[in-house]
Amino acid sequence: MYGLTGARSEAVVGWLGGPTTVSGGAPVGPEHGAGADAHALTCPEPDDEGCAGGADGAGGAAGAAGQDGAPGSTGKDGTDDAHVVAISDALVATGLDPTLARRVARAQAAAEADGVVLSVTSGKRTAQEQEGLVADAIKRYGSKREASRWVLPPESSAHVQGLAVDVGPTEGALWLGEHGLDYGLCRTYANEVWHFEPLPKGATTCAPMLPDSSSGW
Repeated sequence: MYGLTGARSEAVVGWLGGPTTVSGGAPVGPEHGAGADAHALTCPEPDDEGCAGGADGAGGAAGAAGQDGAPGSTGKDGTDDAHVVAISDALVATGLDPTLARRVARAQAAAEADGVVLSVTSGKRTAQEQEGLVADAIKRYGSKREASRWVLPPESSAHVQGLAVDVGPTEGALWLGEHGLDYGLCRTYANEVWHFEPLPKGATTCAPMLPDSSSGW
């Protein structure tokens, strides 16, 4: 089991609401979220676009994920490629960036192989949805200043760009915090165990976490 020390465990699955579910068995519903990993990135597959300096964001999920192996074959991380493609396609259908979707799908399948449940609780959001989360956070925390530590406005939110995911439950989020770099995923904020964004093109390690999201306002 992955322990949670000094982090908010509340609402890892659905900070201001419960998770929804997309087809393919991947549940998809806070703003941002294991420190910057010290080890260098090892791409789960050598042709992962955007992994270790590849061309980020090109192509659809099915085609891009299909480059990693024929459906039904087993990937280098021991996960079934057809399963990864199905998860990736389902996430792309919600508006998530194809490269991010593929990375999340690989991580989700690997976590499953480790006996850990890893679900996407929130991915792509509309600007209107993000505005609603900001309003809810101000009401919940009592001030815009405190709310800014937990949620960003639409123009700054990676969720609105389809470039961020929140994951749960807590054990799954902690698993991804430990293994995320192996799949090109980085936890962004120290106060949010659940929020992950893609490793930037050309980078080999995750950037140090920010204390919270307030600097994005």
